[in-house]
Amino acid sequence: MKWGTKPASMATATLLLCLTLLLSACSSGATPANGSAAGSNTPAAQSLNAANQEAGTTAGSSNAGSLASATKSYTDSKGEVTIPVNPERIIDLTGSAIGNLLVLGVKPIAAADDSLKNPFHEGQLDNIVNIGVEPNAEAILKLDPDLILTFDYIEESQYEQLAQIAPVVRLKYGAGSPQDLLLEFGKITGKEDAAQQWIEEWNAKIAGVKPQIAEVVGDKTVSILQPYAKGIYAWGNKGGRGGEILYGDLGLKAPEIIQTTLIDGEGFGGDLSLELLPEYAGDYIFTSNWGWDDGDANIVYDSNVWKSLPAVKNNRVYFIDEKGSYYNDPISLEAQLEFIVESFLGSGK
Repeated sequence: MKWGTKPASMATATLLLCLTLLLSACSSGATPANGSAAGSNTPAAQSLNAANQEAGTTAGSSNAGSLASATKSYTDSKGEVTIPVNPERIIDLTGSAIGNLLVLGVKPIAAADDSLKNPFHEGQLDNIVNIGVEPNAEAILKLDPDLILTFDYIEESQYEQLAQIAPVVRLKYGAGSPQDLLLEFGKITGKEDAAQQWIEEWNAKIAGVKPQIAEVVGDKTVSILQPYAKGIYAWGNKGGRGGEILYGDLGLKAPEIIQTTLIDGEGFGGDLSLELLPEYAGDYIFTSNWGWDDGDANIVYDSNVWKSLPAVKNNRVYFIDEKGSYYNDPISLEAQLEFIVESFLGSGK
């Protein structure tokens, strides 16, 4: 189970009991972090208390100058959160967005298991603690974070418990473009200028290759298809796998059903049977077995339906990286763009 997904009731109960006992033992009467200056167990809170005592004020005083300098207000997907101005002990529980921190030169102290599996981040993840797949209250508490990042699909009960350890920012999953998400990470970490610089450089790269790719592809359609044990997934312009680049930045055309349901619509991925594959298949296909299950992708690739597709017959099928494809952080986007450019321009098709 990934962070933010709905656990079984027993798992949730165990987590809540464990964290409640830990918090009671370590900080009886602690004030929740979100909605206040900071959790009492965080470095930010400790520094605030020290500053307030020296000034003869409390953290809740309206004239506490130290509060303004040590914390800031940030509006996440659920409302206003008080977070450190310069967080130094971040725990990333997004499972996929850690590259937004790394590209800004910010290394979290810990991250969820999925965050540490991206091959495009190799060499940048040293000394980051793996929190694991299951929520580990004791591990999070012992790491003494000053900020916790997650997506908004986290269960409310989990959020409430984490907010007693440190401020929690719940980012809106799938809202806006990857560039929009990077800007939010810039606001959170105080690296807005670095985020904007990356976006400008990215736009320049797109501007350089977009006309060349448009000349090759023309009005032909492009699909992103993922075989798995029970069928096939088709993807649009959300959720990684190169979709943000192909349909967003490069503005390439999708088959009508993908455009309607997955790009113009709110869907992320369309689950379809093998018989429906021709309806979703474009003139160009990007594909890979992402390994979501133990299914044999060759059941699809060796089928007569697959072999009859125009993209297959015309040698316009490109196998993308199966491990790094579903990430859409800046580092991953750069690697995906390189592959897309090579696929279209390197092949001369």
